[in-house]
Amino acid sequence: MDSADKPTLMVIDGHSLAFRAFYALPLESFVTPEGQHTNAIHGFLSMLLSLLKKEQPTHLAVAFDVSRYSFRTREYPEYKATRGETPSEFVGQIPLLQKALEAMGIITLQKEDFEADDILATLASQGEASGFRVFVVSGDRDTLQLVTRDVTVLYPSSRGVSELKRYTPEAVFERYGVNPESYPDIAALVGETSDNLIGIDKVGEKTAVKWITQYGSLDELLAHADEIGGVVGGNLREQKERAVRNRGLNALVRDVELTVTPEDLVRGEIDRDAVTDIFGQLRFRTLTERVLALAGESPAVATDATPATATPTPRALLDEELEHWLGQHPGPLSIILRPAPAGLLCGVSDGSDVISVVHTEGSEDAAPLQKALNDPGRQWWWHHAKDDLHVLSQAGWDAPAVIHGDLRVASWMLAPGRKLPTLAGLVEELLGESSVATDPNALIDVSAEGVLDAWWLHRVYPALRDALPAAQRTVYEEMELPLIPILWRMEQLGIASDRSALEALDAQLLAEAGEHQRRAFEAIGHEVNLGSPKQLQGVLFDELAMPKTRQTKTGYSTDQQALAELQESHPHPFLDALLGHRDQTKLHQIVEGLATAVGEDGRLHTTFDQTGTSTGRLSSLEPNLQNIPARTDIGHQIRATFVHGGSAEGLLTADYSQIEMRIMAHFSGDEALIEAFRRGEDLHNYVGAQVFQVEPDAVTPAMRTKVKAMSYGLAYGLSAYGLAKQLRIAPSEAKNLMGDYFERFGRVRDYLRDVVETARTAGYTETFFGRQRPFPELNSSNRMVRESAERAALNAPMQGTAADIIKRAMIAIDARLRETAMASAMVLQVHDELIFDVAVGERDALEALVREEMEGAAELDVPLEVNLGFGAHWDAAAH
Repeated sequence: MDSADKPTLMVIDGHSLAFRAFYALPLESFVTPEGQHTNAIHGFLSMLLSLLKKEQPTHLAVAFDVSRYSFRTREYPEYKATRGETPSEFVGQIPLLQKALEAMGIITLQKEDFEADDILATLASQGEASGFRVFVVSGDRDTLQLVTRDVTVLYPSSRGVSELKRYTPEAVFERYGVNPESYPDIAALVGETSDNLIGIDKVGEKTAVKWITQYGSLDELLAHADEIGGVVGGNLREQKERAVRNRGLNALVRDVELTVTPEDLVRGEIDRDAVTDIFGQLRFRTLTERVLALAGESPAVATDATPATATPTPRALLDEELEHWLGQHPGPLSIILRPAPAGLLCGVSDGSDVISVVHTEGSEDAAPLQKALNDPGRQWWWHHAKDDLHVLSQAGWDAPAVIHGDLRVASWMLAPGRKLPTLAGLVEELLGESSVATDPNALIDVSAEGVLDAWWLHRVYPALRDALPAAQRTVYEEMELPLIPILWRMEQLGIASDRSALEALDAQLLAEAGEHQRRAFEAIGHEVNLGSPKQLQGVLFDELAMPKTRQTKTGYSTDQQALAELQESHPHPFLDALLGHRDQTKLHQIVEGLATAVGEDGRLHTTFDQTGTSTGRLSSLEPNLQNIPARTDIGHQIRATFVHGGSAEGLLTADYSQIEMRIMAHFSGDEALIEAFRRGEDLHNYVGAQVFQVEPDAVTPAMRTKVKAMSYGLAYGLSAYGLAKQLRIAPSEAKNLMGDYFERFGRVRDYLRDVVETARTAGYTETFFGRQRPFPELNSSNRMVRESAERAALNAPMQGTAADIIKRAMIAIDARLRETAMASAMVLQVHDELIFDVAVGERDALEALVREEMEGAAELDVPLEVNLGFGAHWDAAAH
């Protein structure tokens, strides 16, 4: 029978593929309101649907492991022992995936004492013998031994499960140099790290292929082991038991007793109600459509969505026609912009009509639109207003001073912890409709689809705005929208930079990194790639025989924390040089990035991202100006390269003093802390005196360090163990220290306990101004997920309130600067700190203005204290 005429059996390794999907898709983008992560399920089902469409299998089954234990672990207890603990976010997804597959009419199989690949091997062998064309879908290379003319293995690429490589006999030979049946012999000699099967020392894939090609099989090779010369020959003779053991363990079982045969695996009927139920729980709207489409149902029927809405026909308008249209449509209006090689492409809609406007360089055809954009009597809704303001500026247009609506920011406010949805995604989510939406950042010609984005924007934005809770809407309208043009102006202006000083500093860092590298090589007597975890593992744990650090997927950890702990417990010149090399290399990367980013105007232009965090804090990107080191010699040198602009007389810095501790005092209502702040006492000295029961002037630096670490740590859920580790004290001492702290400041303890329980009940935390951060994970049945959410919920109100306060201060300061027509300008925000270019003669007025607006940004039970500094550069202006 011709292969194309044969029935097709597809067998899939459920655990293997789900695990790869788990690591391929971001956790934060796939989580239900109840806190259940779903990225592995979504990735697996997406892959499965693509396979069903492409391969059209007539018979189908998905096999799962029962546990990590099988007959192989009985024979070799160390089998797969190096694999780390299964991530808590993955644990609960397999039962839900199995339930989804059941709803789709797909049989799932498990067998005690065997692995999923043994079930695949059994079904593949039976299927081939029964005249099936077989596809084996697995991320385990051992399945390559199953490949024949009628059995093809589909193996995922490094990108996850979205791309599958087809392994036919020819493909296996091309990749490994042997036929499929010989692959297990190669694997036995080389070993398999992921399964903890150690191969023959010094034997790599090329050597193993050469031997098996020469002798035909592993058995024949071992029978002629005396003929192999050199070190590898000696290793083969001494360690042949490893190869024999590996070969026995990597052989897949082809006769597992199953309750089904390949003929029983006919694809079943899709249960529409069951699919709707389970996929609805998982919040898989698009996947629901795709699954039910397999059952012959249209997307509209499948999702109970409203019928497709008729879209208007876009028209291109310019000059008088454009002016007339704008006069007939007073607003609000939605606008989509596209940068063009020499101008601007726009789509504009009022929700009933939609037009396109094309502005080219030197043209006045679109002048009515430019005028309307700056009309204070009109409202405009944008997709990503700050980016659009840059587009307008590049096209030579004046940017509007006020933003009335921003889809991107509003969608972030609605769900600040998830990946930002696309315009099409919001249309589907909020309107239950499917749109043909284009990428707002794409450089395309004006088309019906591109222009229609403005129409879809106008329809979905009110639904999004109305979906915001009242308090969230107030924060959005009074804080986030006014901030957009301020951030745009700060990005446009940038902060002046001394490029030559950066380049000199970079050369210094490279030289120091080179010296650390030289010392590292000297300490071990040979060169090694200091950036290779694998080579470092060889040096540290084999050559130097150091204690093993925590285990990772690729061996033992060589990250900064692990190496620092190792150096503390087992100091060695190599570790000292390695850590120094890492520090200097990291600093070099920061400085090199800054030097490269300096523009032709001699200034650094960062991008402020309002939507980059869940707490409300701003992020800084390309370059990141919020990660500049502080309180170190090199940090001072880097900050000294941030200078005032040519027409300014210096930089002014202003930051809040201990703002999160002040917010904690306010939220907790602890009278002792509140009184300490009101009296202007040194908080950590005061707390140290209370905890250690001494006079404030008797608080030692060591005492102050302990209470400072504890005060800040408590706001981030620091445990007694964590405090002990951070301060390098005994856990019992840390526990007593925390007990003494809470005995003196009981209201703080009560607040920290209550804030989590309140969020668990309400489903979100809230800042002083009403900004909400959802925490569905607080009710997760997964302990690790739940505890992680508890730690985040603990600090969210304080960090979020601090973010709100500085945003309110920025808005007030910007308004005052514009009202008074001062030439000084706000150029940078770094969390709780603002930096200004100070125009000649304006220092005193600016300092008074900034202090007044920052200290008045919130009315807490404790005063907000602001520190000011002035100097020729950022470091000189420090305080």
